[in-house]
Amino acid sequence: MTHEEMKDMYELYALGVLEPEERTEIDQHLSTGCGVCSKAMKHASLTNAVIMSFAPEVDPPKRLRRRLLASVGVEPQGWGWLAWAAASACLLVGFLWFSIQSRRQSQELVEARRVLDIVNSPETRAVSFGAGPRGNVLINAQSGVMLIAANLPQLPPGKIFEMWVIPKGGAPKPAGLFRTSPHILPGPVDVKNTGAVAVTVEPESGSDAPTTQPIIVAPVTGT
Repeated sequence: MTHEEMKDMYELYALGVLEPEERTEIDQHLSTGCGVCSKAMKHASLTNAVIMSFAPEVDPPKRLRRRLLASVGVEPQGWGWLAWAAASACLLVGFLWFSIQSRRQSQELVEARRVLDIVNSPETRAVSFGAGPRGNVLINAQSGVMLIAANLPQLPPGKIFEMWVIPKGGAPKPAGLFRTSPHILPGPVDVKNTGAVAVTVEPESGSDAPTTQPIIVAPVTGT
Protein backbone atom coordinates (compact mmCIF):
# COMPACT_ATOMS: atom_id res chain seq x y z
CA MET A 1 0.00 0.00 0.00
CA THR A 2 1.49 3.34 -1.09
CA HIS A 3 1.36 6.68 0.76
CA GLU A 4 -1.14 7.90 -1.82
CA GLU A 5 -3.41 4.92 -1.07
CA MET A 6 -3.11 5.40 2.69
CA LYS A 7 -3.74 9.14 2.87
CA ASP A 8 -7.53 8.69 2.85
CA MET A 9 -7.41 5.96 5.50
CA TYR A 10 -5.68 7.74 8.38
CA GLU A 11 -8.89 9.08 9.99
CA LEU A 12 -10.58 5.67 9.63
CA TYR A 13 -7.52 3.99 11.14
CA ALA A 14 -7.55 6.42 14.09
CA LEU A 15 -11.25 5.65 14.64
CA GLY A 16 -10.56 1.89 14.52
CA VAL A 17 -13.06 1.15 11.74
CA LEU A 18 -10.78 -0.20 9.01
CA GLU A 19 -11.01 -3.76 7.79
CA PRO A 20 -8.58 -6.07 9.67
CA GLU A 21 -6.42 -6.61 6.58
CA GLU A 22 -6.09 -2.86 5.93
CA ARG A 23 -5.36 -2.11 9.58
CA THR A 24 -2.70 -4.84 9.71
CA GLU A 25 -1.00 -3.44 6.60
CA ILE A 26 -0.94 0.07 8.04
CA ASP A 27 0.32 -1.27 11.41
CA GLN A 28 3.20 -2.98 9.63
CA HIS A 29 4.00 0.19 7.70
CA LEU A 30 3.95 2.37 10.82
CA SER A 31 6.26 -0.09 12.58
CA THR A 32 8.95 0.80 10.05
CA GLY A 33 9.11 4.29 11.58
CA CYS A 34 7.86 6.13 8.50
CA GLY A 35 7.97 9.82 9.43
CA VAL A 36 5.42 10.85 6.81
CA CYS A 37 2.76 8.43 8.02
CA SER A 38 3.50 8.94 11.73
CA LYS A 39 2.95 12.69 11.32
CA ALA A 40 -0.18 12.13 9.25
CA MET A 41 -1.56 9.73 11.89
CA LYS A 42 -1.08 12.28 14.67
CA HIS A 43 -2.86 14.85 12.52
CA ALA A 44 -5.74 12.41 11.88
CA SER A 45 -6.10 11.61 15.58
CA LEU A 46 -6.21 15.32 16.44
CA THR A 47 -8.78 16.00 13.72
CA ASN A 48 -11.01 13.15 14.93
CA ALA A 49 -10.74 14.23 18.56
CA VAL A 50 -11.65 17.83 17.78
CA ILE A 51 -14.60 16.95 15.54
CA MET A 52 -15.96 14.42 18.02
CA SER A 53 -15.80 17.01 20.78
CA PHE A 54 -18.57 18.88 18.93
CA ALA A 55 -20.94 15.91 19.04
CA PRO A 56 -24.23 16.68 20.84
CA GLU A 57 -24.15 15.68 24.50
CA VAL A 58 -27.86 14.80 24.65
CA ASP A 59 -29.84 12.66 22.25
CA PRO A 60 -33.13 14.11 20.93
CA PRO A 61 -36.11 12.94 23.01
CA LYS A 62 -37.97 9.89 21.65
CA ARG A 63 -41.72 9.73 21.18
CA LEU A 64 -41.89 13.50 21.36
CA ARG A 65 -45.59 13.62 20.48
CA ARG A 66 -46.60 11.17 23.25
CA ARG A 67 -44.58 12.98 25.89
CA LEU A 68 -45.94 16.36 24.89
CA LEU A 69 -49.52 15.06 24.99
CA ALA A 70 -48.93 13.50 28.40
CA SER A 71 -47.45 16.75 29.69
CA VAL A 72 -50.76 18.53 29.08
CA GLY A 73 -52.83 15.63 30.44
CA VAL A 74 -54.26 14.37 27.15
CA GLU A 75 -54.96 10.64 26.89
CA PRO A 76 -54.62 8.82 23.53
CA GLN A 77 -58.33 7.96 23.42
CA GLY A 78 -61.36 10.31 23.53
CA TRP A 79 -60.18 12.85 20.97
CA GLY A 80 -62.43 15.88 21.41
CA TRP A 81 -61.84 19.49 20.59
CA LEU A 82 -59.60 19.87 23.67
CA ALA A 83 -57.44 16.98 22.58
CA TRP A 84 -57.11 18.40 19.06
CA ALA A 85 -56.21 21.80 20.51
CA ALA A 86 -53.63 20.17 22.73
CA ALA A 87 -52.28 18.20 19.79
CA SER A 88 -51.96 21.40 17.76
CA ALA A 89 -50.08 23.01 20.63
CA CYS A 90 -47.84 19.96 20.81
CA LEU A 91 -47.11 20.16 17.10
CA LEU A 92 -46.17 23.80 17.52
CA VAL A 93 -43.88 22.98 20.44
CA GLY A 94 -42.39 20.13 18.43
CA PHE A 95 -41.78 22.40 15.46
CA LEU A 96 -40.06 24.95 17.69
CA TRP A 97 -37.93 22.22 19.27
CA PHE A 98 -36.81 20.91 15.90
CA SER A 99 -36.11 24.48 14.74
CA ILE A 100 -33.87 25.03 17.75
CA GLN A 101 -32.12 21.72 17.10
CA SER A 102 -31.61 22.69 13.46
CA ARG A 103 -30.07 26.03 14.39
CA ARG A 104 -27.86 24.32 16.96
CA GLN A 105 -26.67 21.81 14.37
CA SER A 106 -25.99 24.65 11.93
CA GLN A 107 -23.86 26.38 14.56
CA GLU A 108 -22.00 23.14 15.20
CA LEU A 109 -21.32 22.78 11.48
CA VAL A 110 -19.90 26.31 11.39
CA GLU A 111 -17.66 25.44 14.35
CA ALA A 112 -16.59 22.20 12.69
CA ARG A 113 -15.64 24.09 9.51
CA ARG A 114 -13.59 26.52 11.58
CA VAL A 115 -11.85 23.59 13.26
CA LEU A 116 -11.00 21.97 9.94
CA ASP A 117 -9.78 25.28 8.48
CA ILE A 118 -7.28 25.58 11.33
CA VAL A 119 -6.29 21.92 11.67
CA ASN A 120 -5.86 21.20 7.97
CA SER A 121 -3.95 24.34 7.01
CA PRO A 122 -0.21 23.77 6.45
CA GLU A 123 0.38 27.29 7.77
CA THR A 124 -1.04 26.48 11.20
CA ARG A 125 1.44 26.54 14.06
CA ALA A 126 1.00 24.19 17.03
CA VAL A 127 2.19 24.96 20.55
CA SER A 128 1.86 22.42 23.36
CA PHE A 129 1.53 23.22 27.05
CA GLY A 130 1.50 21.13 30.23
CA ALA A 131 1.82 21.30 34.03
CA GLY A 132 -1.77 21.12 35.26
CA PRO A 133 -4.01 21.81 32.28
CA ARG A 134 -2.37 20.33 29.19
CA GLY A 135 -3.04 20.41 25.49
CA ASN A 136 -2.29 22.42 22.38
CA VAL A 137 -2.81 25.88 20.94
CA LEU A 138 -3.20 25.99 17.16
CA ILE A 139 -2.71 29.41 15.61
CA ASN A 140 -3.28 30.42 12.00
CA ALA A 141 -2.87 33.90 10.52
CA GLN A 142 -6.11 33.67 8.52
CA SER A 143 -8.33 31.27 10.47
CA GLY A 144 -7.62 32.26 14.07
CA VAL A 145 -6.63 30.54 17.31
CA MET A 146 -7.90 27.23 18.69
CA LEU A 147 -7.26 26.02 22.24
CA ILE A 148 -7.57 22.29 22.99
CA ALA A 149 -7.15 21.66 26.72
CA ALA A 150 -7.57 18.73 29.10
CA ASN A 151 -7.54 18.64 32.90
CA LEU A 152 -9.04 22.11 33.25
CA PRO A 153 -9.86 23.02 36.89
CA GLN A 154 -13.46 23.11 38.07
CA LEU A 155 -14.90 26.59 37.77
CA PRO A 156 -16.15 28.29 40.96
CA PRO A 157 -19.71 29.68 40.89
CA GLY A 158 -19.91 32.88 38.87
CA LYS A 159 -16.61 32.27 37.07
CA ILE A 160 -15.61 31.38 33.50
CA PHE A 161 -12.42 30.73 31.51
CA GLU A 162 -11.14 33.60 29.37
CA MET A 163 -8.50 33.22 26.65
CA TRP A 164 -5.98 35.95 25.91
CA VAL A 165 -3.76 36.64 22.92
CA ILE A 166 -0.64 38.40 24.18
CA PRO A 167 1.32 40.51 21.66
CA LYS A 168 5.09 40.71 21.97
CA GLY A 169 5.76 43.49 24.43
CA GLY A 170 2.04 44.37 24.62
CA ALA A 171 -0.92 43.96 26.92
CA PRO A 172 -3.10 40.82 26.76
CA LYS A 173 -6.10 41.07 24.44
CA PRO A 174 -9.39 39.30 25.30
CA ALA A 175 -9.94 36.29 23.02
CA GLY A 176 -13.27 34.88 24.15
CA LEU A 177 -15.00 33.19 27.08
CA PHE A 178 -15.54 29.43 27.39
CA ARG A 179 -16.40 26.65 29.82
CA THR A 180 -15.31 23.61 27.84
CA SER A 181 -12.59 22.81 25.32
CA PRO A 182 -12.01 23.30 22.44
CA HIS A 183 -12.34 27.07 22.24
CA ILE A 184 -11.87 29.00 19.00
CA LEU A 185 -11.14 32.65 18.31
CA PRO A 186 -12.03 32.92 14.60
CA GLY A 187 -10.62 35.48 12.20
CA PRO A 188 -7.21 36.86 11.27
CA VAL A 189 -4.49 37.02 13.92
CA ASP A 190 -1.05 38.62 13.77
CA VAL A 191 0.99 35.47 14.36
CA LYS A 192 4.40 37.10 13.88
CA ASN A 193 3.74 39.61 16.64
CA THR A 194 2.02 37.19 19.02
CA GLY A 195 4.14 36.24 22.02
CA ALA A 196 1.80 33.85 23.83
CA VAL A 197 -1.74 32.59 24.30
CA ALA A 198 -2.98 32.38 27.90
CA VAL A 199 -6.08 31.43 29.91
CA THR A 200 -7.30 32.84 33.22
CA VAL A 201 -10.38 32.36 35.39
CA GLU A 202 -12.55 35.48 35.28
CA PRO A 203 -16.06 36.68 36.27
CA GLU A 204 -18.83 35.32 34.01
CA SER A 205 -19.10 38.66 32.20
CA GLY A 206 -15.41 38.54 31.31
CA SER A 207 -12.65 41.05 31.95
CA ASP A 208 -10.84 43.66 29.87
CA ALA A 209 -7.54 42.56 31.43
CA PRO A 210 -6.53 39.44 33.37
CA THR A 211 -7.48 39.59 37.06
CA THR A 212 -6.00 36.23 38.14
CA GLN A 213 -2.82 34.22 37.62
CA PRO A 214 -2.95 32.38 34.26
CA ILE A 215 -3.68 28.65 34.44
CA ILE A 216 -2.35 28.22 30.89
CA VAL A 217 0.48 30.03 29.13
CA ALA A 218 1.52 28.79 25.67
CA PRO A 219 4.48 30.74 24.22
CA VAL A 220 4.12 31.29 20.48
CA THR A 221 7.49 32.97 19.90
CA GLY A 222 9.83 30.81 17.86
CA THR A 223 7.23 28.22 16.81
